[in-house]
Amino acid sequence: MGANEALFERRKNVVANGISTFVPMTVAHASGAVITDLEGKSYIDFGGGIGVLNAGHCPPEVVEAIKAQAEKLIHACFHISTYEVYVELCEKLVELIPHGENTKVMLTTTGAESVENAIKIARQATKRQAVICYSEAFHGRSMMGMTLTSNINYKRNCGPFASEVYRIDFPNFYQRGSGLTLEEFSIKEINKLESFITSNVEPGAVAAIIIEPIQGEGGFNIAPKSYLESLRKFCDKYGIVLIFDEVQSGFCRTGKWGAFQHYGVTPDLSTWAKSMGSGMPIGAVIGKQAVMDAALAGTIGGTYLGNPICCAAALATISVMEDKKLNERAIEIGNYVTKRFESMATWAECIGDIRGLGAMVAMEIVSDKTLKIPHTELCKKLTDKCLEQGLVLLKAGSSKNVIRVLSPLVITDSELERAMNIIEKNLKEVIGEENK
Repeated sequence: MGANEALFERRKNVVANGISTFVPMTVAHASGAVITDLEGKSYIDFGGGIGVLNAGHCPPEVVEAIKAQAEKLIHACFHISTYEVYVELCEKLVELIPHGENTKVMLTTTGAESVENAIKIARQATKRQAVICYSEAFHGRSMMGMTLTSNINYKRNCGPFASEVYRIDFPNFYQRGSGLTLEEFSIKEINKLESFITSNVEPGAVAAIIIEPIQGEGGFNIAPKSYLESLRKFCDKYGIVLIFDEVQSGFCRTGKWGAFQHYGVTPDLSTWAKSMGSGMPIGAVIGKQAVMDAALAGTIGGTYLGNPICCAAALATISVMEDKKLNERAIEIGNYVTKRFESMATWAECIGDIRGLGAMVAMEIVSDKTLKIPHTELCKKLTDKCLEQGLVLLKAGSSKNVIRVLSPLVITDSELERAMNIIEKNLKEVIGEENK
């Protein structure tokens, strides 16, 4: 029995089965964009710990910041003792991701926790209860997060779920925009929202609308700019808090600190985590001061939120992102990956769509290009073959038929080219096998 198999056997004996295994591999150590397993095999990482490692695995600057902070203070609980590194991080986030003239921040430990607190803040700010969310959404595995999440596979047999949550269709142009311009499609979708509130929930009861500008687990579906502009006006019209979930799209992934900065649309609240701390458990809710300060003392927060070591890691991570110009690098990576995917689409009929923003790029695998029927099996075969040849790939979408790219933004040109070559080679092979 090899080292990898032995570890999986140990895992099987003691780790709960409900903790799924997306990729059947181990890791002993990692650096930059490369993972090495227990048996010494190296992999180029296109998963990034599910979008957590934009600054790469174990950035030396972050490692040193963690060590230095651990020697000074590991925990105090910010509710009891105010420490500077928490405040310094909040100041930096306000500088990079302002929400209007006056912005405030609360720190969390996870994306789901950010979502939970954003909903609590919105309800207190509006004195309303209802929340509107979207199809194909993913907002976490906590009870409110699970309620807001669309895919039933993440919440099977976990109900009853939170009340007063209503779901509408995400403005998926690829799926439903045929024959329309983006602007026409956006008008159609906003009109559907107007109709929705006349028959499902009256606007005076709606506290918040929460949307991912670019859906992560849902398949990298991109909300049209004109739709988000109209959604902002809709929320202003009815006094609804607009929440953007930037947990997967934040911190340079799209070529901006947040995807919403591409749109010129400012939310009232936004949620963050993942690449904020290079793998340390930290997230944030950022928002307009008037909305953030509506939360009563003691209703938000927690024992570990804004842990000193995590704050230090986040500050160091942001510094690495600035020093290495990772927003610019994300655009370069995205352009290259998109170009390679488009080249594959000239001969691969199974590629139904290529979409993305910055380095958040995906291609959708289908069995029928006209009907847009998901080809889940072919997508799985492709990711399995790529893993065998040293490339970690993650699937996305409700049918798990979308290949998504979440590589560390510090990936080298040669690593990026090799990874794309592996995808191209194996895509030809799985298509060939299917056509035999």
